[in-house]
Formats: sequence, structure tokens, C-alpha cells
Amino acid sequence: MDSILPSYRDPLFSLLIIIALSLIISILTYGWGVYRQQKDKSTLRKFLEKFESTECTLDTSNMPFDTAMFKPLALLAKAFENSGEYHKAINIYLYLIKNTGNLIDRDDLMERLGQTYLRAGFLERARGIFAEILRKRPRSPHILYELGIVYELLREYDKASEIIEPLRVLGEETGALESFLNFEKIASNKKMAPEEKTEILITLQQGEPSLYRATVALLFRLNTQQAWEQIQGHSLHSILDILWFLPYSQLDLDIISKDSRLQAIYYAKGHLNHLPTEKSGIFAIDLLVAGRISGFEEGDLLFSYLCKKCKQSFPVPFTRCPNCLALHTLQVEESIAKKSTQTDYSLL
Repeated sequence: MDSILPSYRDPLFSLLIIIALSLIISILTYGWGVYRQQKDKSTLRKFLEKFESTECTLDTSNMPFDTAMFKPLALLAKAFENSGEYHKAINIYLYLIKNTGNLIDRDDLMERLGQTYLRAGFLERARGIFAEILRKRPRSPHILYELGIVYELLREYDKASEIIEPLRVLGEETGALESFLNFEKIASNKKMAPEEKTEILITLQQGEPSLYRATVALLFRLNTQQAWEQIQGHSLHSILDILWFLPYSQLDLDIISKDSRLQAIYYAKGHLNHLPTEKSGIFAIDLLVAGRISGFEEGDLLFSYLCKKCKQSFPVPFTRCPNCLALHTLQVEESIAKKSTQTDYSLL
């Protein structure tokens, strides 16, 4: 007597087996996904506990979380960050990361947290955050770039250079960054003789014109004669403050006498008494020259430094913008002021 149950050779039986296996796999996959999500969240919480600080005046420990709070709190954190109240911004970012369930939002907040630590000067914490992001998302060029900045600020130039190859693989242009890191490694090498360092720096600058200002500034500390030999007429404005604050003992009068623009700068400064043969082409300098010819000897220059990318202005020069962290975006801006009691100091 044939069995009323379907045979394993029956197509219907095979279909039922496939459906049952699919359901089991789906349930196991879902359960594994939930488990992994909970484990990742627990791991993230433990990771973030290392960054908690009691220095912030905002108490979020007992604050109940609602998804409607996410956007207002994120905007508040950004406002705190922009105003320089980094501890408050960090506290809110940590609170949001712990409580949000949206992976995209969490990843974005982790980036913001790392960037805030970086701008606040908490470099080791920034390094930890960026390393954690890269562990999960290694193909993130902007995170690699910011991790490199952390190593750069820590003066760990060899580690900073390690990000060059991954960035290049991801299609990023790394020439200027690589030259800059090489420059910094050489400049900070205390074991290298000044003569050797000078020669390498000049060669490096010739291949990367964006290093011109930094090279001239450093050469005035290493070898004054070599520094003057690198002075280029078309780039005078970019180093005007360096030339203006040079002490008289470092002036090369032979080179200055052969360049009308240099003559104008140092006539305006009061270091030369004979009139320049031509105008400098720099408005403030030519105005001071005209004033001195008319008998006004109290003119001086004040300098500020503009980032050409973010348009923020700073009172001290930089190679990397303190605000947007862009490289080689400095623009020297000068203004005429009345000479103070003492102005012969050096920015070098």
C-alpha cells in the first residue's frame, strides 16, 4: 500500500524542504544580524567610555533620548564646536552616538567627534576615533587624511607618511602632501648637519613651489646667505613679513642693491637711506616710501594671515590652516600702522 506522505522524490516535497531551509536560514541570519548589531553597539559603548569626561558642564547622564531630539542636538553640538566650546560639543556627540540606532547617523557623528577632538587639540583621542572609523570603513580618504594630520601634529612624520600609499590607491593626489611631510621630517631632524639640511631643502623646494615660504623662513635660521639667494622677485609678497622683521644684521645689502623691490621694502622700513629706483608694486610699501619721502618716518606694517580656502584670518602665520586644515593656503595681508616703540622682532 502506497504511503499517503509525499516521497522525497516528489517535487512538492523537495519544494517544502527548500522553503523550510530558506525560513531557517532567514531566521538565523536575522538573529545573527541582531546579535552582531547588539555586540557592535556594546563594543562601541565600551570604546566611547574611554573618551568620557567630567569636565563638561552639560549633564547628559540622565537625559532620556528621543529620535526627535537628534537633529536639534546635532545642530547644538555643531554650534558649540564653531564657538570653540569643544567640551560641550564632545559631550553631546558622545550622547548621540550612544543612543542613536541609525548606523549612517552614528558614522557621521563619529567623524564629527574625531574632528572636534582634532580641533580641540586632543590628538590622542582624535587618533583613537579615526582609527576606529578606519577599522570599519578603511576606504575613507578624508578620514585617512585627518589621521595623517593627527600624526603630523604629533610630529610622528613616519606614521603620517604611511597614509600616502592608501590615499594614492584611492585615487587621491598626494604630491604636495608627500613633499610637505618630507620637508617637516628634514626640518625637525636634529642629527642632520645644517649644510646637508640646507641643500636638501633647496632641492625639495625646487620640485614643490608651495614650499617656498617655509623654505625661506627656515633657511634664514640655517644659512642666511643661502636664504637670500632663494629670494625671488615675483614671490616677494608671500614672504613680505619675513623680510620686514629681519634684523639689520641679516640683511644682504649686495643683493638688496640689485633689486629695486627689495630696495623699496627696506627704504620703507628705514634700513636704507637712498631712494629706490622703482616702485615695489606692493601698495602698502609704496605708500610708506611716499610718506618717508615727505618726511613721515613713523610708518610701520602690521600683518595678518588669511586662509584662501575658508577665508578665516589669523594673527600668526601657518602652513596648515588652523580652521579648515588645508595645506599651503596662506595669504599674507599687510596694513599700515604707526611705528611702536619696538618692532624689530622676528617671526622666524
